[in-house]
Amino acid sequence: MDLSHSGKESGDIAIPVREVKSSRSGKGAPPVVMAPTIRLGQVPPAAGWKRGVGIIDLILRVCAIAATLAAAAVMGTTSQNLPFFTQFFQFQASYDNFPTFTFFLAGNAITCTYLVLSLPFSIVCIVRPHIIGARMLLLIFDTLALALTMSAASAAAAIVYLAHNGNQNTNWPALCQQFNEFCPRVSGAVVGSFLAVLILVVLVVLSAAALRRN
Repeated sequence: MDLSHSGKESGDIAIPVREVKSSRSGKGAPPVVMAPTIRLGQVPPAAGWKRGVGIIDLILRVCAIAATLAAAAVMGTTSQNLPFFTQFFQFQASYDNFPTFTFFLAGNAITCTYLVLSLPFSIVCIVRPHIIGARMLLLIFDTLALALTMSAASAAAAIVYLAHNGNQNTNWPALCQQFNEFCPRVSGAVVGSFLAVLILVVLVVLSAAALRRN
């Protein structure tokens, strides 16, 4: 009886068996199994995950650039005059009348400039997902930018709160009752800066997670 012929007729499928070579050092040595090789053009799972993180990182940096640029531009162009009896007797409110708002403008401008300069490093992390130096550099400077933007936004938020509500204990008047155009603009600038802070927090978390996977 032909076994090969009967096997084909019964519908059996031949299963290839991987040959396992045992070590020559002794009979009781465990078998040595060759590691699977990665074919040309195949992306490892870790590299694909880091490349996805790099793409998200680049998109968030562009969003943070827009937020900090808008916050600095709005604050730097905010000014309002209240004319009274003559044009020579006016009350004026401008961002440079408040040192805190000047610090806010400088802080957001510095962060925006850094984010623009960091775009090439973010692109490098997409092209070469396993690189560590560029990712570590981004993590360090993202943390510094986060601290600067947070301090500038927090200080400006305190002044905006006093401008809206005042403080009777220190005889600080509520300026927003008279300057109804100045206060909404500076409030919008502070909101944009806090949005940039939130994006920077996500960037720091993504960079830390990518470095942990190395």
